[in-house]
Amino acid sequence: MINKKRLAAKILKVSPSKITFASDALEDIKKGITRADIRGLIAVKKIFKKGTNEQSRGRARKKKIQKSKGRQSGRGSKKGSKHSTLSKKAAWILKIRTQRKFIKELKERSLIDSTIYRQLYRKSKGGYFRNKRHIKLYLNEQNMINKK
Repeated sequence: MINKKRLAAKILKVSPSKITFASDALEDIKKGITRADIRGLIAVKKIFKKGTNEQSRGRARKKKIQKSKGRQSGRGSKKGSKHSTLSKKAAWILKIRTQRKFIKELKERSLIDSTIYRQLYRKSKGGYFRNKRHIKLYLNEQNMINKK
């Protein structure tokens, strides 16, 4: 019977686990030996394939709705490496633009002079500062801000 199931599966182009024999036709199936016999049994619906068991999309739809609301997007849901979502270069661009904008603003408000501005510009270019707050901290520690 296993060989007949395997043969029927090859004919129907499905897995043997998807093949079902009609319980009242087991004697006829036992007599069938050749591919032609099996094809005949398939034609008279004594051997048939089970209905497809597709994956349910219900949970996927629910998850999609939640994601559209901004849920389920934390660190645990992220796939890929550390820099796959935001590349190193993109992160650097965001950081350096913020820092340069900040020191330019300080210069325009004449809180720092051009020599200090140049010094800060070079330090930020060299990656000395972590962020904008770090620049503020550095300026306070070094007493570089001109108090009006």
